[in-house]
Amino acid sequence: MNEHRARSGRQARQAERANKGAKLGRPYITRNIPTYDIAGEEGLLRIEAAADRILAETGIEFRDDPIAIDHWRRAGASVDGLLVRFEPGMLREILKTAPAEFTQHARNPANSVRIGGKNVVFSPAYGSPFVMDLDRGRRFGTIEDFRNFIKLAQSSPNFHHSGGTICEPTDVPVNKRHLDMVMAHMELSDRPFMGSVTAEERSEDSIEMCRILFGRDFVDQNCVILGNVNVNSPLVWDGTMTRSLRAYARANQAAVIVPFILGGAMGPVTNAGAIAQSLAETMAGCALTQLERPGAPVIFGNFLSSMSLRSGSPTFGTPEPAIGSMIIGQLCRRLNLPLRCSGNFTTSKLPDAQAMMEGTMSMLAAIHCGANFILHSAGFLDGLLSMSYEKFMLDADLCGSLHSYLDGVVIDDNQLAVDAFAEVGPGNHFFGCAHTLANYETAFWDSELSDNEPFEKWEAAGATDAATRANTLWKKRLAEFEAPSLDAGLRDGLTDFIAEKKQTMEDAWY
Repeated sequence: MNEHRARSGRQARQAERANKGAKLGRPYITRNIPTYDIAGEEGLLRIEAAADRILAETGIEFRDDPIAIDHWRRAGASVDGLLVRFEPGMLREILKTAPAEFTQHARNPANSVRIGGKNVVFSPAYGSPFVMDLDRGRRFGTIEDFRNFIKLAQSSPNFHHSGGTICEPTDVPVNKRHLDMVMAHMELSDRPFMGSVTAEERSEDSIEMCRILFGRDFVDQNCVILGNVNVNSPLVWDGTMTRSLRAYARANQAAVIVPFILGGAMGPVTNAGAIAQSLAETMAGCALTQLERPGAPVIFGNFLSSMSLRSGSPTFGTPEPAIGSMIIGQLCRRLNLPLRCSGNFTTSKLPDAQAMMEGTMSMLAAIHCGANFILHSAGFLDGLLSMSYEKFMLDADLCGSLHSYLDGVVIDDNQLAVDAFAEVGPGNHFFGCAHTLANYETAFWDSELSDNEPFEKWEAAGATDAATRANTLWKKRLAEFEAPSLDAGLRDGLTDFIAEKKQTMEDAWY
């Protein structure tokens, strides 16, 4: 096989992927490599004991949600006003009703994902108020940007999930934008997606739209939407979040329970202390879903981060949270719950070397800690303040490589290639042998953005860097995008629902 043939084959495969997009992807990954467990039994028991002391002695406040307080009182917790304390083992007992794995159904059944166990689902970044690209710089996100990122995710075979609030569409009123965001996911993607959590009624609207799309009975019996809810660390669950958490749970939909612990601000600077705090806060949120509806799916989430203690600025993609994720994974598996942990984090302001270094460190942490649902897989820049078009494409490429990484090493007769050694013999090359010809199309992962040509050829072609190539690719993907078909009757039902909801309220911009 000569050099021209090899290059032509690689370019043809890259073109085929670009044209077919998501059709070539897997609905999710089943990992074939073990998790990286760094803590022994004694260490895990000490962290669990510390979390139990936090829960029993300090407690957690549940604000502005009397129903949550009533749930805890009936479950046997100690309630003093808004402060709730829990006896050791109480939350673990409540969590036994939560499923270890569940399916989140997509409107295209071929794209449904399995969350938990050995399964891994990649989802784009979430929650940025700004967007940026190399042409227009940093600016507030719009509904057009929001729709663009859904299109880019749907077009890539390297994602499994459409995500949620990929960026904030600041040109749509705050009290109405959730309707347009959920509709965009339903129209432009046929993968699973996330709904609103910014108010209980917005969570309920998101779920009601799913009932229109999937059918009321199906939604009651199956998970079709996720809601990402955050603890107000340290040790406070705000009513806005618990009301949304309960809305998802009572509809049998999955809440993703996530503390955001910025070491030195919302938690201790030491890793073990932050992990114990995270365990306490997350168990409480997960258990509340089971008090609302036993058996409702829930995801144990975590977001450890660090800060610059000289300036007070948050730092992302640093080694301490990354290695801390390994222990979070171990603790979650002891609870037998699906895990959301880590992601592609960076504080870089550009899609540059810092961004990819920090993002790769934190993304590998998610891979090795055993995360099942990896939010923030692509696009994260500027400490999550900005979604970058170019970073999105670069991260999509990284996600593609991680598919192969998680496959591990297959060991069979073909992969061992003993017959190839007999054919080639000592001192000869393998380029044209039968084994290479039979395997060359699938042997190695091919990047869509890396340039592996000789320096002279790269220079003659314009000496472009990776961000520039990513800029070209996202524009091409948007220009060629075709939305998956959606039944006209379903579309009309969703459109009518949105119109009626919007008519009932005046625009609110804060």
